Amino acid sequence: MTRDAPPHSPGNGQTAPLASWRLWWRKQSPTRQDRFVTLGPLLAVMLFLAAVIAAFGYLRLEEIDREQQAVKRDVEYAQQRLRLRLLERQEQLMRLGRDVSNREVDSDEFVAQAESLVNQYPELMAVTWVDARRKVKSAYTSPSANATQIRASGDLLKQGETEGTFGLARDLRQPVYSRPLTVKDDASYNAPSLQLHVPLDDQGKFGGVILGEYSFDGLLRFGVPTEVSAKYAVALLDDQGKLLAGNLPPPRNTAAKLLPWSDEAQEYEIPVSPVGNGLLLKAQGYRASLGVVGSGFFWLVSALSALTVWMLVGTWRHTRRRVQAQEALITETNFRRAMENSMLTGMRALDLQGRITYVNPAFCQMTGWSEGELVGRTAPFPYWPDQDRETLAARLDDELHGRTTPGGFEVRVKRKSGAIFDGRMYVSPLIDSRGQQTGWMTSMTDITEPKRIREELSASYERFTTVLEGLDAAVSVAPLGSEELLFANKLYRAWFGAEVSGHMNLIAQAGVPVVPPVDDAMDPVDGLAGFPTDTLTAAQTENAEIFVPDLAKWLEVRSRYLTWVDGRLAQMVIATDITPRRHAEEQAAQQAERAQSASRLITMGEMASSVAHELNQPLTAINNYCNGMVSRIKGQQITNEDLLIALEKTAKQAHRAGQIIQRIRSFVKRSEPNRTSSDVATMVSNAMELADIELRRHNVRLSHYIAARLPTVMVDPILIEQVLINLMKNAAESIAQARRPAARRSVELRVVPKIIEDQSVVEFSVLDSGKGLSPEVMGRLYEAFYSTKAEGMGIGLKLCRSIVESHQGRMQAENLYNGEEVVGCRFTFWIPVTPLLLPATAAAEATPTRAGI
Repeated sequence: MTRDAPPHSPGNGQTAPLASWRLWWRKQSPTRQDRFVTLGPLLAVMLFLAAVIAAFGYLRLEEIDREQQAVKRDVEYAQQRLRLRLLERQEQLMRLGRDVSNREVDSDEFVAQAESLVNQYPELMAVTWVDARRKVKSAYTSPSANATQIRASGDLLKQGETEGTFGLARDLRQPVYSRPLTVKDDASYNAPSLQLHVPLDDQGKFGGVILGEYSFDGLLRFGVPTEVSAKYAVALLDDQGKLLAGNLPPPRNTAAKLLPWSDEAQEYEIPVSPVGNGLLLKAQGYRASLGVVGSGFFWLVSALSALTVWMLVGTWRHTRRRVQAQEALITETNFRRAMENSMLTGMRALDLQGRITYVNPAFCQMTGWSEGELVGRTAPFPYWPDQDRETLAARLDDELHGRTTPGGFEVRVKRKSGAIFDGRMYVSPLIDSRGQQTGWMTSMTDITEPKRIREELSASYERFTTVLEGLDAAVSVAPLGSEELLFANKLYRAWFGAEVSGHMNLIAQAGVPVVPPVDDAMDPVDGLAGFPTDTLTAAQTENAEIFVPDLAKWLEVRSRYLTWVDGRLAQMVIATDITPRRHAEEQAAQQAERAQSASRLITMGEMASSVAHELNQPLTAINNYCNGMVSRIKGQQITNEDLLIALEKTAKQAHRAGQIIQRIRSFVKRSEPNRTSSDVATMVSNAMELADIELRRHNVRLSHYIAARLPTVMVDPILIEQVLINLMKNAAESIAQARRPAARRSVELRVVPKIIEDQSVVEFSVLDSGKGLSPEVMGRLYEAFYSTKAEGMGIGLKLCRSIVESHQGRMQAENLYNGEEVVGCRFTFWIPVTPLLLPATAAAEATPTRAGI
């Protein structure tokens, strides 16, 4: 049997006799007995009240359900009566429609029958004969109808008034009821009405409708039985809940219907057939009796229950105050005990003679000795290590005489298992409630792990400092807005000393913004404290290459922001000596320039025979003109005019030869790199003039397309012309090797603007009709000293790609196919219109790398 469960509870498993109950009761604590004494009767009364309320609630719900069923039954009966009345009027109008369709009734007879129907059935306000064109042929309206409902022969139905219902009756050829219509008369009185459209048949065609209009007030008055109207408030509503006829009391809160004193009657609504969901019949019953509220039994039980509850509440409140006082005392005691037990700091109390009077669980857990083994012991204590007993005895003597330091002291403590750990002890006097010192209170914490971490951090700091001191880069850290140098490694001190000026000069030359020092730079409070620094410290490193004249070195400077150990925002600078790399880059640039010049000379050497043939033509013409003039002058057979014409032709041929020589000299001239804003059309024209000489030697036609209004590009025009000449020369040689017929020996040059990789570029394409490139050649196309020509050196295309990439462009090659047959090759390269000038490129261009001749 458990302490908390009575004998008959499920935890006991069997029914106990009265003796068992008494035994269980004596086992309970006084506080728990008081709780049973006070809460037991109160719980019984609350259960009794709940049963009474549930009984009355059940009776009330039964009464509401009976009333609801009665309302539902009467409303459905009224709906059936209203439905029968509408169907009778519908049948009468359909018979009238058949007579009209069979031409048995003319307009006068129609008016007479309509008048008879309207007078006989008051809910019918008007009967109208409408033809297929929505024109009124004959109509009769009740004298009590609104003026807007009167229709004369020849009138047209208003647009929107019956348009939907009229069209539906025409399409279905069946009687159709309209939605409730609201018509305003001259006095702005809303007169809702219901229309019935009965279609007419004119020899198989739609001949119009018989329009019957009902008054909702008439339908409600004459269609609903009087016995229903006497018991309920009946109304007709549309599908939006708008009141069409009748009246209803204002709605009340639904929850109020469940209250015993509520006089809220039940209500029910149902669609009116055959009109449909557009017309609802709603009824709300009048309260006829008070039901259970009318009997005095309810009020008697309520009064007695309230009196009983009031008396018990008074007794319960008095008893509860006593129980609360006891519980507060127990809670306070348990809280203090729990607080002592949950502390991670070991507590030990000594009396004035040095005897242990108290230890908490944390102290026992640290040492491994139980409270019974420690309380009452005197020095030497069992947790003292053997080798430290003299030292600890001296400390205990100082402790008993009040000679301890406020910051505590470190000791070594031995566990019961023999293990040793480091601890820190703090001593304070123990004062009783009368202000008298009764002993000493000692607190002890285990510092083994923090001490180990501190030693590891110290070793890690030493290793980190050793690595930084051995770096071949100068590292420095300085706070923003201050002239203090927080850190500098060995190389930085060798270059700049221990001054912050070197750090600032590196940042200034690298172009990194710095915060100028302010007057309170020596203030220990950071001037940037409070500002968010996550964005700065998370930013990528900024790089720059600078030349330091004092050191005569090129340095690569990298800087970034970081948060220093004291929380201040600082800037770290790493400067690396790149002087050997810069010298190597300059030498590489000079070698590349020499290779480009050699390539141009090789190209012109390969074109020497073609150039000689090209120069031979104007020189032969000059020789012929000169010989002819000499012969005619000797024979005195030339006039001054003929002589002038011959001299002009001779000068023209000489100018042509000079242009060819000047173009060749400009192409092969070795000069400084000069990137200028160049016109694309001019570069292409100069390249075509030189390449066309070689193409004519191979009997190859050159066609070109240069887009209009091309932008200027920042390039070295001689280098770009070298690329174009090389590509067109290779294209002509490929065609010659393929032995294409004369009709297919052509090279096409296209220059167009494009958008590639989200930047504006100018694309150059050279297309030939040769045999294309094999997969092996395509894989080794830009490999140095690889050539498919017997006399080739294999450096042309590699230099071309290097030139294009130095202008931040790209080059590619692809075969042209006709089905599966290779019909040529296309070399394409593009140059950006506005290239991004990298720092390394800018520095390289600023440094002389070649000399002109």
